[in-house]
Amino acid sequence: MPGSGDRFRVLYDTKGRFVLHRIGEKEAEYKLCRVSKIETVVNGVPTLQTHDGRTIRYPFPGTQVHDTIKVNLKTGNMKQLIKFSLGNICMVTGGRNTGRIGEIVNREAHPGAYEMVHVRDLAGNTFSTRRSNVFVLGEGHTSLVTLPRGKGVKLSATEDRKRRLTKAKKNSRRQRK
Repeated sequence: MPGSGDRFRVLYDTKGRFVLHRIGEKEAEYKLCRVSKIETVVNGVPTLQTHDGRTIRYPFPGTQVHDTIKVNLKTGNMKQLIKFSLGNICMVTGGRNTGRIGEIVNREAHPGAYEMVHVRDLAGNTFSTRRSNVFVLGEGHTSLVTLPRGKGVKLSATEDRKRRLTKAKKNSRRQRK
């Protein structure tokens, strides 16, 4: 926000809702983009297209669809390539597990159907989703962007209810004083 100097990144929470996540000045200089298409255009110039509609000429060699690139917002150039591979941290951006964050554990290829990806979150819970729903955030266990509160771990219904009740209890005590 230009007037206040605050900077935000829009992410998903574990319930699939958009959440504004406050970021620092250094992190506001770049964004992560998912590669959606790679092609060669006129005169043999290699280009890639990202999920947000950017077209970048002369990408890093070895860039493939579903990889993530770090883009400098001032220059529009690629700064870093993060491969879609096992062991990398990712966020699920579609389906029932939207907003969950974890490590890519396994990939299953199903000819004629969707390729499935198995993800393990910080709590040790394993879930699976389609490959098209996975957005890689960083290599290994280090994310290139700061993560929202809860680190993408989805609470069970009873844990979520308990957390909401304790929060409501604290708020009612404050109002009495």
